[in-house]
Amino acid sequence: MKVGLSELTAFTAIAEHKSFRTAALRLGVSPSALSHALRGMEERLNVRLFNRTTRSVALTEAGEQLLRRVAPAMADLADAMDEVASAVNRPSGTIRISAAEAGARPLIRHVLPDFLEKYPDVHIEFVVDTRFVDIVADGYDAGIRVFDDVPKDMIAVKFGADIKFTAVASPAYLAKYGTPDMPEDLLKHRCIRFRFSSGTLYRWNLERRGKSVNIDATGPMTLGNTNLMLDAALQDIGIAWLPEYQTAAHVASGALVPLLQKWSPTMPGLCFYYPANRHPPTALRLFTQAIKDWERERT
Repeated sequence: MKVGLSELTAFTAIAEHKSFRTAALRLGVSPSALSHALRGMEERLNVRLFNRTTRSVALTEAGEQLLRRVAPAMADLADAMDEVASAVNRPSGTIRISAAEAGARPLIRHVLPDFLEKYPDVHIEFVVDTRFVDIVADGYDAGIRVFDDVPKDMIAVKFGADIKFTAVASPAYLAKYGTPDMPEDLLKHRCIRFRFSSGTLYRWNLERRGKSVNIDATGPMTLGNTNLMLDAALQDIGIAWLPEYQTAAHVASGALVPLLQKWSPTMPGLCFYYPANRHPPTALRLFTQAIKDWERERT
């Protein structure tokens, strides 16, 4: 039973993209060549790895079992090759990071300009998603989440200030609908909701002197992007629940008014994280150090 590295590469690419055409583009080969390689692999293993139709490609039970064992080994091989190449030449490789837009933005602004200038052969790929993805199962090298949501089996590098959430609305909205004095008053107001990519609606958690109030706010609009929520609040549509750093400039200009400030909670800031049980490739190790250096300079 001889299955080559190229066939395993083809198998993992098809499993990742769930498409022969997309996997072929990623690997730089033709779809027919990729299909031929997989067919040969299935014949030698005497097992079907994918169920194929004209519209979809899905792993069989045997394919899922093989992927669980092969994917980490393939990632380790790629890391080893990148590490050797980096030692001989210049650091290289791709770092795939799962992050929400708000998590990626500080690194793009403050870390990446100097990092990419220093290491031009390293490629950074941010996949913007508000879901809480499993970075190992989904093939990412690292992720960005708030500290409390980082899985315990990960190495976490905190960056940025703690995050304070606050309710805000425009002066025109408040003139028309009034100002809430207590958290429960929000239930009578037009609130702008946030929905995660997973489909879950975000509930507003307000805190004061150890007392916590969980508000299932309702209103005329639900969005999956905090920048759009900010725009909606500026356009007098309703009350938005947003990080203070995102609203500060508009509050200072008078375009927005902060509400229920004594109830605004603060949570630990963002973390860049990656698996603790895997030796990080050179590119990931250098990028992690760049984040640590920026955080040290910031504080």
